[in-house]
Amino acid sequence: MRSRFTPARSLASFTSALLALLLLSSTGCSIRRLAVGKVADALSKGGTTFTSDDDPELVRDALPFSLKLMESLLSEAPDHQGLLLAVTSGFTQYGYAFIQQEADEIEGKDFQAAETLRGRARRMYLRARGYGLRGLDVAHPGFTKALAANPVEAVKAATAKDVGQVYWTAAAWAAAIALGKDDAGLIAEIPQMEALLDRALALDESWGDGAIHGLLITYEMSRVNGNGDPAARSRHHFERAVALGRGRLAGPYVSFAEAVCVEKQDVQGFRSMLEKALAVNPDEHPEVRLVNLLMQRRARWLLSREEDLFLLPAKTGQN
Repeated sequence: MRSRFTPARSLASFTSALLALLLLSSTGCSIRRLAVGKVADALSKGGTTFTSDDDPELVRDALPFSLKLMESLLSEAPDHQGLLLAVTSGFTQYGYAFIQQEADEIEGKDFQAAETLRGRARRMYLRARGYGLRGLDVAHPGFTKALAANPVEAVKAATAKDVGQVYWTAAAWAAAIALGKDDAGLIAEIPQMEALLDRALALDESWGDGAIHGLLITYEMSRVNGNGDPAARSRHHFERAVALGRGRLAGPYVSFAEAVCVEKQDVQGFRSMLEKALAVNPDEHPEVRLVNLLMQRRARWLLSREEDLFLLPAKTGQN
């Protein structure tokens, strides 16, 4: 999943509200609910403290506290749609950027440790999916049950204001399926995930600077019932993601290199795409600095694995 990294919220934006909650923790229920709601609203409104950071490791260490705080608030305000969206996106992106990526990087040295991390990432994705479906049920009572019965019809209930929740639920679901290909139950849920993803695209293709197209770059290469050539579909989504991101994002180039160029054994295209990803200047667009740094880290890792990913001709002088 290659999309704008916006999982956590600025602590500064809700400090005063949190203090109010602590002070009112032993007072009347109605006042407590008001305080909880104020903190929840502040947490779910977002901010750029994380997305503009230039230190991914610092963000990695800070995110668990932020996510667990939001989960704690959800126990007090279980139907808060803003919080449900925040934890859906947050656990999905934390799982991918800081757990699954680490698993990929260490696999060559410690396969068992990598598999353990992938299991943890999968649990994060399933947790995110659960929150995502819960958010959609709050907005449209009975949505999850209807989705299981008739995915294509059920997703029609989602409207433009639901795009974020629909997208992140689909992204989490797709990521869990990718790491659970031996799980027949998850595989059977692919039609539900695909229906959500296609509905998000139909509602607002420009959402998240082209994030939906960004995810589809990768997904189209594995879609079973797609029309036409998978690589052509992926290229269409790549072109739209680049255009909608106004060239600010490294993610689409990394996605195309990894999903399409490797599959087609196009080593020159692979190198070209990753060089373009690395040419993006993270400091030119601070609002997406973190996601670009993370995607450039993956680009460098992919380049380091070129000999494992491609059948390259033997170098001169080798037997």
